[in-house]
Amino acid sequence: MASSVSGLDMQEEVICPICLEYLTDPVSVDCGHNFCRGCVTQYCVEWAGRGSLMCPVCRSQILTGNLRPNWQLGNLVEKMKHVAVCARHKKTLDLFCEEDGEAVCVVCERSPQHRSHTVLLIEEAAQKYKEKIQDNLKTLREEREKLLGFKVTGEGKSQEQKIVSEFQQLRQFLEEQERLLLAQLEKLDEEMVKIQKENVTKLSEEISRLSELIREMEGKCQKPASEFLQVRRSLKHPRSMRRDRRAPESCPLESSSQRSQLNVTLDPDTAHPQLVLSEDGKTVRYGCLWNKLPNTTKRFDYERCVLGTEGFTSGRHCWEVEAGERGGWAIGVARESLGRKGEITFNPEGGIWAMEYWEGQYWALTDPLTPLPLSRVPRRIWVYLDYKQGQVAFFNADNESLIFTFPPASFAGERIRPLFVVWETESQLRLCP
Repeated sequence: MASSVSGLDMQEEVICPICLEYLTDPVSVDCGHNFCRGCVTQYCVEWAGRGSLMCPVCRSQILTGNLRPNWQLGNLVEKMKHVAVCARHKKTLDLFCEEDGEAVCVVCERSPQHRSHTVLLIEEAAQKYKEKIQDNLKTLREEREKLLGFKVTGEGKSQEQKIVSEFQQLRQFLEEQERLLLAQLEKLDEEMVKIQKENVTKLSEEISRLSELIREMEGKCQKPASEFLQVRRSLKHPRSMRRDRRAPESCPLESSSQRSQLNVTLDPDTAHPQLVLSEDGKTVRYGCLWNKLPNTTKRFDYERCVLGTEGFTSGRHCWEVEAGERGGWAIGVARESLGRKGEITFNPEGGIWAMEYWEGQYWALTDPLTPLPLSRVPRRIWVYLDYKQGQVAFFNADNESLIFTFPPASFAGERIRPLFVVWETESQLRLCP
């Protein structure tokens, strides 16, 4: 079992005398010694100019052009890199001691340390251990399959329990929602019954007043002409005899006989350069051309907006706007501190309380947007501001019906100004006197 060539001798053959490492791309020089190609090339470069070139080992004269590749030695080097050598005896580790569980050389086998131990050829020991490993792998695979079966069964039961639990939670949620909705429906029915009773009462009172008025008029018609002419004013449908169509008490708006409309005008210093204002400051429309105007801090440079000249820090105010159903527009109020440069957030958080018309639909500019399904399209709109109550509302001026009321806001003493926005070329807003 002893090797014919010692591991140490073989290692000496495959070591470069210059770098003392395994030979890399070995070449032979004239004297027969072998070196790494890179090492001997660098050696020749460093030797240049110092006389005749000599072998680094035997000092024999050599020539740079006579470097010859040694392919067989190169193959031997690659094999030796994978051969284990005993660190103590410099012999190849061809044997394996079972008691100590380590590879040994032939010298180690005869030593007192291993003489009484079971020593096998390293190939036989490797095969023996491979068979043991295969047996262990088989056992481990069987255990893994069992555990996988348990896992699948456990996951199935767990998933079933999870589904049952989620279904129970969903059923409880639906039952709770059903109770809430039924309670709300019952409350709504009560409110509707109450409103119906109130309407019936009001209609009865109205009928009584009209009946009394009819009797009064019939009686006056029988009087002489001089007396009849004195009561002609009572024939003009006084507002007290008309059906009350004002806004609900949550948003009080004075009747047309009491309400004083504000004379609002447009502030040209705030108008976007593409907006065209009339000379009287009552009409604004979208123009295709960009007007050359001073770009002051007051002027809007991105959104096509213009503010009203007037501003409010107290009181109740109302103004009328004629809008129409062409293009796109928005009307409302805005804080004095509203940014004029760049994009604007059109909602109360951004300092704007407004409604808009866009692509055939009316919207309240809330977050998110609130659609306004109007049964009758408003030709003229009242914008109503109650500064103290923080209230902004919009009414159809044609029939005085409420369109939308924003939740109460806190203006905190800041000046509030009318706001007008024109987004399309066909759009036009006109302030009614």
